[in-house]
Amino acid sequence: MADQIQFELVSPERLLLSEPVEMVVVPGVEGDFGVLPGHAPLVSTVRPGVIAVFEGGKVTQRIYVARGFAEVTPERCTVLAEQATPVAEIDRAAAEDEIRDARDDLGEAKDDAERARIESRIAAAEAKLAALDSPVY
Repeated sequence: MADQIQFELVSPERLLLSEPVEMVVVPGVEGDFGVLPGHAPLVSTVRPGVIAVFEGGKVTQRIYVARGFAEVTPERCTVLAEQATPVAEIDRAAAEDEIRDARDDLGEAKDDAERARIESRIAAAEAKLAALDSPVY
């Protein structure tokens, strides 16, 4: 297993993935980062975006995540995501509705904290749409 790293993706609902992989690319808050076997230890905040799982030099799985945390060791990458959905299961119309509804709510926000929560919802829904439209590495 020296040429693979153990990858685990966990959401509040379930363990979505737990398997050895060649490489995984995670959407970190400061930019995407790739994890290969032997990676230096790292803890990062995860922004809304797509996790790409590589096998055989190509992307085999694309999973949308809405915020969370990643912990990397030389042997393992664990992502704890607030929400995780395979990109193929994202409903474009539902994501567009989420954006529209959140923008309506934004106009009725009573304070800065509520405004920030709603803007975060908008960013997550926009990232879903971007996941559908973004090319695979």
